[in-house]
Amino acid sequence: MATTLGKLPHGELLQRISKSEHFQSGSFKNIEHTEMLAPNSSYWKMAIKYWQKPNSIRPSSPIPSSKINLKELDSTKPQYIWFGHSSYLLVAEGKTILVDPVFSGYASPFSFAVQSFEGTDVYLPEDMPDLDILIITHDHYDHLDYETMIRLHQRTKKIIVPLGVSAHLLSWGVPLEKIIELDWFESKEITTALSITATPTRHFSGRSVLRNKSLWCSYVLKIGEYKVFIGGDSGYGTIFETIGKNYGPFDLAFLECGQYGDDWPFIHMRPEETALAAANIGAKSFVPVHWGKFILSLHPWNDPIKRVLVASQTMKLNLQVPKIGESFAFKGSGSVDGWWNFQ
Repeated sequence: MATTLGKLPHGELLQRISKSEHFQSGSFKNIEHTEMLAPNSSYWKMAIKYWQKPNSIRPSSPIPSSKINLKELDSTKPQYIWFGHSSYLLVAEGKTILVDPVFSGYASPFSFAVQSFEGTDVYLPEDMPDLDILIITHDHYDHLDYETMIRLHQRTKKIIVPLGVSAHLLSWGVPLEKIIELDWFESKEITTALSITATPTRHFSGRSVLRNKSLWCSYVLKIGEYKVFIGGDSGYGTIFETIGKNYGPFDLAFLECGQYGDDWPFIHMRPEETALAAANIGAKSFVPVHWGKFILSLHPWNDPIKRVLVASQTMKLNLQVPKIGESFAFKGSGSVDGWWNFQ
């Protein structure tokens, strides 16, 4: 477990962190004031709700999925494959880019807790192609998975992480020369056709009781003629308008849509807010992620997609809803075939 937890920043990394304008009084801060809990909530009240959780938070049948040979994808054809929750593979301009991979079957420091839904683990690290870039948005267990990182980093050229997250990777044996660590608004040109900029979200970090010792990010990814927004985890806020104004519009955006709750309204978006965020950043198409694989809240498992579908139709947004394992083009109309319509 000590290994799974990772390490806190120290030494030269901590010195760099201390110079960041976003690091104040020993921890990183959101740009907008952000409380972890609603004013009338408490961890005790949340615990009571959890023990009274409804059956609808877990699907009654296996999640529908597909499986294709990812190593034979045409890397010149802009496409993506969603693996459930916030894990997805981007392929374009001859590059393969994997975001927040969690293939261990659970999203916690313990294998018996926060287990994935049946049907969602059709892909393993060994199924991934060799990677040009692996992107991590923050260090929570449902985004940074120890087992997956251990099995993938040797076949990965570069790993992009928020400031401070390299401490975990280095403790797991990832070579320093592979890691690119970014503060908010920092950019890195990988090749002439591929660049990335770290942008803020409204969230938090931490793999133990200590929080906010490393940063949490979204990213603006430029791949040839395409611009992709990698949203990470975020509560709704003015940051989306800022990102849209400074970096948009986007050909494709992946936005958090799940694990929300009345007790923590400022750190996870409700589905209607996800649609607003898509509009704010100027997304020509968007994909709702952070749902369909793990239980981290108390809403029905398919509530996120049902609600964001209604909101996107009302706002005339182009919503893409792939099954796990399907290949989807960056551009074009989304699939809304209702595969999630069962309890």
